Amino acid sequence: MTTASTETATGTTGEGDILAVAREQVLERGEGLSEAQVLEVLRLPAERLTEALALAHDVRMRWCGPDIEVEGIVSLKTGGCPEDCHFCSQSGLFDSPVRAAWLDKDRLVEAAKQTAKTGATEFCIVAAVRGPDEKLMEQIRVGVAAIRAEVDINVACSLGMLTQDQVDRLAAMGVHRYNHNLETARSHFPEVVTTHTWEERWETLQMVRAAGMEVCCGGIVGMGETLEQRAEFAVQLAELEPDEVPMNFLIPNPGTPFAHLEVPQGPDALMTIAAFRLAMPKTVLRFAGGRELTLGDLGAEQGMLGGINAIIVGNYLTNLGRPAEQDLEMLDTLKMPIKALNDTL
Repeated sequence: MTTASTETATGTTGEGDILAVAREQVLERGEGLSEAQVLEVLRLPAERLTEALALAHDVRMRWCGPDIEVEGIVSLKTGGCPEDCHFCSQSGLFDSPVRAAWLDKDRLVEAAKQTAKTGATEFCIVAAVRGPDEKLMEQIRVGVAAIRAEVDINVACSLGMLTQDQVDRLAAMGVHRYNHNLETARSHFPEVVTTHTWEERWETLQMVRAAGMEVCCGGIVGMGETLEQRAEFAVQLAELEPDEVPMNFLIPNPGTPFAHLEVPQGPDALMTIAAFRLAMPKTVLRFAGGRELTLGDLGAEQGMLGGINAIIVGNYLTNLGRPAEQDLEMLDTLKMPIKALNDTL
C-alpha cells in the first residue's frame, strides 16, 4: 500500500504520478481507483486541484456523458426521528429547532409538479424515521400513486431501514430509486451514529438492489473523518455500485452533537469530489446539501466541471438551498444539458 512517507510534495509515488496513473486507469479503462490511490489524490497539494478537477471532468464526460440529472426532494415527515445521527437536526433526541410535521397528499403532488417544472427527472419523498411503520407505508402508497397519475416524473423514496416485505411493496408501487446513505466510512460510523449500525444500512441497500430499484447512497463530508477514512468510504461506496451517490457537506446544525465542527473548506471539498469521481467513474455523482455554504457560486461551478453530473435543486430537508432558477441558469451558462426523463427509464 502507498503511504504518505513515499509521496513527494507533488503527489508522485514510487508507482508514478497519481493523476497520470488515474488518467490511464480510470479515464482510458474505466477502472476506479483503489483505496490507497484515492488517498493519494486526497493528499495532493492545493496547486494541483485544478488538474485533478479537470481529469475528473474528463472521466465524467467519457463514462457518463454530458447530461446533468436534476432532482427535487420533499420531506413527507420532518423531525421527531428516534435515531441519534449526530449531524441531523431532525433527531428527536437533540435540542434542535426542528419540530415534527407531516405533509399531506395534495401538497406532495404539488411539490412534485413544481419540481417537474424545473426539468427535473427525479422527485424524492423523504421521511425522518428509523424505518417506515404501516401508517407511513400507506401514505407512501397513496402519495406515489397520486404523483404517478398526475406528474411525468420518476419517484424516489428515502424512508430509513427497510424489511424485505417493505422493499417488495415499494418496488411494486413503482418507486424508481431508493436513497439510504451510508453517511461515512464503516470505521468512522460509530462516531456518527450509535442507535443503529453501518451494517444495518448496508443490508437495506442490498435488498433494494435485489428488488430491482435503483440504489442511491452517499454521505456527508466533514464529520471529523480522517483523509484515510474518506478514502475508505469512497471505495466502500464503489463496492456497493450505487446508481447515484449524493455528496453532502456538513452543515453544523445548532443543537446537534456536530454543531461545534467547522464547515468543510472549499478546496478540500473540491478535491474530495475529484477523488470520488476517480473512484466511481460510471456513477451519478450528485451535488446535495451543504454545497452552498462550503463552495458558494464559484465553487459550485468548479464542482460541476470537476466530476459532478447531477444536482438537487431548491431547498433541502431542513436547510435552505439556492433557488432552482439559479442552478438552472448555472447549467445553462456552463452549457450542460439537463437529462430528459425518457433517458432515465
